[in-house]
Amino acid sequence: MKMLLGGQWVEREKKIEVRDPFDDSLIDTVPRADAADADAAVAAAVKGFDVSRKMSVHDRARILFKTAGIVESRLEEFALTIAREGSKTIREARKEARRCVNTLTASAEESKRIQGETIPFGSFPGGEKRRGYYERVPVGVVLAVTPFNDPLNLAAHKLGPAVAAGNSVILKPATVTPLSGIKLVEAFMEAGLPELVMQVLTGHGGEIGDALVADPRPRMISFTGGVEAGRRITQIAGLKKIGMELGSNSPVIVWKDADLEWAAETCVSGAFWAAGQNCIGVQRLYVHRDVYEPFKKRFVEITKGYKIGDKLKEETDMGPMISEGEAKRLEGWVREAVKAGARVLTGGRRTGALLEPTVLENVPRNAKIHAEEVFGPTVNLYPVDDADRALAEANSIDYGLHAALFTRDVDLAFKLAYGLECGGVMINDSTDYRLDSMPFGGVKNSGLGREGIKFALQEMTEPKVICWYLPKS
Repeated sequence: MKMLLGGQWVEREKKIEVRDPFDDSLIDTVPRADAADADAAVAAAVKGFDVSRKMSVHDRARILFKTAGIVESRLEEFALTIAREGSKTIREARKEARRCVNTLTASAEESKRIQGETIPFGSFPGGEKRRGYYERVPVGVVLAVTPFNDPLNLAAHKLGPAVAAGNSVILKPATVTPLSGIKLVEAFMEAGLPELVMQVLTGHGGEIGDALVADPRPRMISFTGGVEAGRRITQIAGLKKIGMELGSNSPVIVWKDADLEWAAETCVSGAFWAAGQNCIGVQRLYVHRDVYEPFKKRFVEITKGYKIGDKLKEETDMGPMISEGEAKRLEGWVREAVKAGARVLTGGRRTGALLEPTVLENVPRNAKIHAEEVFGPTVNLYPVDDADRALAEANSIDYGLHAALFTRDVDLAFKLAYGLECGGVMINDSTDYRLDSMPFGGVKNSGLGREGIKFALQEMTEPKVICWYLPKS
């Protein structure tokens, strides 16, 4: 596939191979962009902003609706691309493709709701003869950097609001999963988006990342990825807006009055969706001691029933991690925890990039698999005796994206919901529930700002005051 640069689909002599992590088969190649390409992309985007800022709201909405329709008409094609280049099973990939349609549709709808307010200038002496208002205007060039785990919908979460707000945008998809993002940009072009409004640049972050991030011409960076990369961006970005979703280590509290069957089912799904490579996936389960054993038994039973293997088979529940290297990394974390006293209840074995769904208990608090974001198919169980201890344990990690709790006690639910340090609390549901239109983001090391279409539009626009002095009023 080619990359879109300056209104043209271009190739480069140097290529990056895109391989299926399940069997290492070659899917396609993409251009390996360099720093010169990064400079050209930004220059084109600057020209594109002169076009996008003048587009009417109804034109932006029309293009977004049409793009959503194109994706919807080719759902299976998009789903197959997602499944092949990444870790998702075909069933998981179909859900992501459907979510992309919803994200683009919501972007089209919200483009018509970017509103300002009148300002009461007469509220302070000297302002009696002034009238005015503020409106929200696009920030300019948006640099959108997306991860491998949701290669289509997370691209839509950045491209959709950027276009809806009247910005131009440069998409830098994950090096290992660029094909879904490229296909989405193709859909935008087919829908009639002016050529220079959108660029897509494929390449290694180490070769083009710094050039894109440090360039003063982009006015906002929308980044989803790891904490270390996020820190690097803040160090070199300069004076521009930054929105970041940096992952998590999501805790779940299961109380003694919970519906244990539902809690087990939804938390197994939440732990192992997309082979656990999910920023809001369940990682730590704090279960009241009175129900710890029956919950553990059922959780392990469901986990053992998971079918792992070929992502394209309808019966497969979980596919491989994104690479054998990542699977080896997490396998090492499991071994480290076991050496320190943890017990593997099921799983733990690896074949290539396939790591079995793994459940552990007695995990030491200083083990990486407890304290860091695992981003893989492992989950830890811990018994707890009281709500205050459960809350303290849940908040003890320096991440805060999503948390969840299962209880029928409304008073306890309110206490824990307001005490949990995170961007979202799911009550009687898994941490991995997300509606694409809700504000999405975290606290602590989990990021800056919020996505979710309406809220991303706030980040990708800024208020501009218009004040009239009317001497004869």
